Amino acid sequence: MIKLSCVVAATMGLTAMVLPARAADAPAKPPNILWISTEDISPDLRYYGDEYAITPNLDRFAAQGVRFNAAFSTAPVCAPSRCSIITGMYASSVGGHHMRSDVVPPSFVKCFPEYLRAKGYFCTNNAKTDYNFPAPVTAWDECNNQAHWRHRPDKSQPFFAVFNIMTTHEGHVMNKDGQHTHLLDSLSPSERHDPAKAKLPSYYPDTPKVRAEWARYYDTITLMDKQFAAFLKQLDDDGLAENTIVCFWGDHGRCLPRGKRWPYDSGLRVPLLVRWPGHLEPGSVRDDLVTVMDLAPTSLSVAGITPPSYMQARVIFGPSKSPDPQYVFATRDRMDETFDMMRGARDERFRYIKNFHPELPYAQIVKYGEVAPIMQEWRRLNAEHKLVGPQALFFAPTKSPEELYDEKSDPDEVHNLAADPQYAGDLQRMRIAVEKWMTDIHDLGVIPEDQLKKRMRPTGKKDITAEPQLAMNGNTIAATCPTEGSSIAYTTESGNRRTTHWHLYIRPVEMQKNLRFKAVRLGYEDSAEISVPRK
Repeated sequence: MIKLSCVVAATMGLTAMVLPARAADAPAKPPNILWISTEDISPDLRYYGDEYAITPNLDRFAAQGVRFNAAFSTAPVCAPSRCSIITGMYASSVGGHHMRSDVVPPSFVKCFPEYLRAKGYFCTNNAKTDYNFPAPVTAWDECNNQAHWRHRPDKSQPFFAVFNIMTTHEGHVMNKDGQHTHLLDSLSPSERHDPAKAKLPSYYPDTPKVRAEWARYYDTITLMDKQFAAFLKQLDDDGLAENTIVCFWGDHGRCLPRGKRWPYDSGLRVPLLVRWPGHLEPGSVRDDLVTVMDLAPTSLSVAGITPPSYMQARVIFGPSKSPDPQYVFATRDRMDETFDMMRGARDERFRYIKNFHPELPYAQIVKYGEVAPIMQEWRRLNAEHKLVGPQALFFAPTKSPEELYDEKSDPDEVHNLAADPQYAGDLQRMRIAVEKWMTDIHDLGVIPEDQLKKRMRPTGKKDITAEPQLAMNGNTIAATCPTEGSSIAYTTESGNRRTTHWHLYIRPVEMQKNLRFKAVRLGYEDSAEISVPRK
């Protein structure tokens, strides 16, 4: 049962979300935006100077746009990284810094595609979310493994489409049960990587097993390169390439041990290539510091929307580009079942890391990662006391309280300069920068996770978003929700509720058959659905 009441016309202006202002330099024709993301890779592409890589399609694409040489994730693992990307905020600022958690972001935080939907974009995600909170129905027009810009009902409607290529994910490279072997069968012999020619980081032991996994990782990148090209062909086939911004990016660094899960360049530096015909110089290179989190406000900006002020990310291209930063920051917290806490900063030359638990070893066991052949080989050689030089560093019983690396002379980050008097000034400068940043963003990593959970959910259960309150004026329905930070969705579809297309409510809607509403809030259960009876 619902209650409908007549209201004055002024009430009809109410919406469930406060929309950002239209940017002063909004384009006359909003561009389409296509993100093609991939899993668990560093800039291990030929166009980035890696001669071992076989990536002809990405190389060709990079020559058509901008290559970002200094692009980083804000966390070296998927869920915290993607939490920051979908919100435009650091994961440790919204509570999503631990791997695999279900958090309640602050009430003012939205999934940024809502702002694009409110402007008229058709928004699709195919298909990974992994935000450390469930994706609300208000974020996407479609969010499944069939989602595509081609499904928009009006082909003149601008779109924001995301495709996530899983081929390079850690699980595929580890191939622990052999089920992913067939994925690489399509590669020709000339497209396979010779393990004997691999250039390994100095911290890895040089054995056939290590080389084999390193080569397999590159094989998955070559296969991903082919899949990437297929999306570009669809864009060309539809005649949309000229008015579409295409962003290719990785969610964090390479999936191999001491890469993924670790706040070094190997775990944080990612490829970022952007093509925008007529706006970004083909074949150009940028060396300024950026993060993939910055893609959220940037996408809003180029669509003509002023990013909301709460976002901590920056606009990195387009007419409203933000000033270049001196540092980019990153976090490492609980990884699956294993606790740790690290905070760090990167400038154009140095990486600084603060270890909040130096009493813990680097090579703590994370069960999922232990399946990796390199990890198993590394542990075997450590147990046999056969590791030498940089290979042994990862198995130190404790960590240094602080780490400082010169990326120009030490790209493998194996020579810690934190105790070197020559670099005392850089150490102090970056230490202060990290401390200030943690204060500025209200870093929640300093709160024990059990206490943080109690703060988010005092009863131990998820709160439920309040039902929408509906008001009728003639033949239109206005909706509001008393839950702070909520958004409202509506639909007229009936049938399978899991495949229902929910519209984002931004203004009163006309009375229609089967019209129903529900309210959502990040980290809460959705409200009950409210059906509107026909008069």
